[in-house]
This record gives sequence, structure tokens and C-alpha cells, in this order.
Amino acid sequence: MKIGTVDLSPPFALAPMAGMTDTAFRRLVKRKGGCGLVVSEMVSSEGLVRGIDRTLEYAEYTEEERPVSIQIFGGDPAKMAAAAQIVEGMGADIVDVNMGCPVPKIAKHNAGCSLMREPEHAQAVVSAMTKAVRIPVTVKMRAGWNETEINAPELAKRMQDAGAAAIAVHGRTAAQSYTGSSDWDLINRIAASLTIPVFGSGDCVEPAQLVDRLHQGSVAGVLVGRGALRNPWIFEQAAAIARGERPREITMVERGQFLLDYIDLLLSERTREAEGFRHVAPGAGAEPLRGHHKWVVNKLRALNSWYTKGIENGSHLRVAINSAESIPHLRDIIAEFFELCAAQPHSN
Repeated sequence: MKIGTVDLSPPFALAPMAGMTDTAFRRLVKRKGGCGLVVSEMVSSEGLVRGIDRTLEYAEYTEEERPVSIQIFGGDPAKMAAAAQIVEGMGADIVDVNMGCPVPKIAKHNAGCSLMREPEHAQAVVSAMTKAVRIPVTVKMRAGWNETEINAPELAKRMQDAGAAAIAVHGRTAAQSYTGSSDWDLINRIAASLTIPVFGSGDCVEPAQLVDRLHQGSVAGVLVGRGALRNPWIFEQAAAIARGERPREITMVERGQFLLDYIDLLLSERTREAEGFRHVAPGAGAEPLRGHHKWVVNKLRALNSWYTKGIENGSHLRVAINSAESIPHLRDIIAEFFELCAAQPHSN
């Protein structure tokens, strides 16, 4: 699969998830193999253009994540074009437009999924971006705003006409959020109607589902969100199935080590990295985040609301991690639960 001149192999991608798909998580997923593309958390176009520090941090990525897509949101064509130029200047491979976020605080600013309610304006946004940058511009959308406003087929055609290089469709409406089921019949109809690649998204939580969706429909790729939070090895396993191999079982030791590695990467943000390894937006500071250890503990709490699902006694681990007050305590909890030999920092 290719998006513009960017080769994706395999055609499985990690979806953008606010608060979850930070650069540390994306790096670990890429290290497991099978993931052809990672997409950043959504980044405010307004914040990028104004140089707001916290916004700039969301746009950071590292060399080992390539190919990497930075997702931006906003409703003003000029600002979205300017933000896309900043993303291009950072050296990102792709810039993605968020037209799928159903969260009211995003939608009320004429951004996210609310853009789908104004197809002409949405087309103007993407057209302005494609004219402003040389890297591929892609769009992530939902089926529509609600069951009476399912307009993804029309909007997808408009995005193609505006110069988008690829589209991702989540088969739920904004009103559904993450309830009900993703409409893969709709996704495949859209994919069959366009000449640009289409990613399908929704309800892919098992490795075999990724392969089935790819082979049994018209999509060129599969975008995975919550399934990767539960199982960061889902791409590796899906790639094995696609090759006709039996996917390997992930051990409890590996699952525990993933969390320890995640802690280490979060703790070493912007430190112990080769020059040029981390890409930052213009004006982004180089100082560690305030309250860094507390931030790391909170990141583990957020991940483990998903990561512990399906693990025997996972609820006990979730409760224990939610009670952790320090990094050493957090490491000890993980080491004990997963029966690791030691909770010492893992070298990267």
C-alpha cells in the first residue's frame, strides 16, 4: 500500500488516540513489528500556529517511528494549511486531518466530526492544505454525524477531489461514539468507489480480524485503535497470519516487560537520545515536563484501563496501578503481577 510516495508495509496502522498514542507508545508498537504506519495524538492547528508549548509536544515524534503521520484538527482553512506546513517542516511523512473526533469540546469549534456536517467547508480545508504542502494529506472521518446524517460516501469523494492522498473511515457515527458496531459494509462501499486508498476502522480487536477485513473487502489498509491498547502485538500477529503463519502467543513476562519499557521511555523523554532522533515543532522547549514522575504514573493508569482487559486477574492489576504513588512502587507492582525477576529499569 502507498500513500502518495510513502510505502506502508504491512498495510496495518496504529490509529490516533488522544492521551494514548504518545511517541513512547508508538515506538514500542513499531518495535514489535507488523505496523506499517503510526499516527500521532490529534494536535490543535491553532496551538501549532501560535506556538503553544503543550500543543507542540503532542506533535513530537522520533526517527524510529517512520513512516509517521501527524494528525491535526481545526476548522479554519488558512490555519490548517499553515499548521500542515509546520508539520511538513518538522519532517513528518504525512499530515492527517481529524474529521472523526466526536468529543463536544472539539466539535463545537467547527472541528473534528462536526466538519462532516459542512461538506463544502471540509473540502475547502483539505484543498487549502494540499495546495500548501508537498507531503500527502490524509483524512480520518466517521460514517457521519448521526443515523440521519450518514454522509461519509459523499464526503470521501469530496476529499479525493480536494487532493487527499488517502482516507480512513470509522464505521460509526459521532452520535454512536464507541457504542454499537462499526459499519464495514459502508466502509467497503466507500473504498470501492474511490481511486485513492481507504483504511477501514472499528471493532478490530483480534489479529485475524485485521487480515479478514483486508482480504474480504475493498479496503487497502486497516486502522487499529483500542485493539492495540489491549494488545500492542496485534500488528505482529496479524502480519504473521497474513503470511500464512501461526501467530505466536505473547507471554506474561513479555506483557510485563512492555509496561516497564513504557515507563523507561516516558521517563527518558528528550534525554539519552541521539541528536536529530526526536523531531520537535519550532519553539518547542527541551525541558522535561513538570511533575514528570506523576505524569508517568498517570500515563500508566490510562493505558492499563485497556491493557488489563482479557488478562486473568487484570482488574486486580488495574486497582494496584491506580493506587501507585511512585515509579519504584509502580515497577514493583508490575514485576510482582507478571512474575518478573526484577523491576529494575530496562535498558533501551
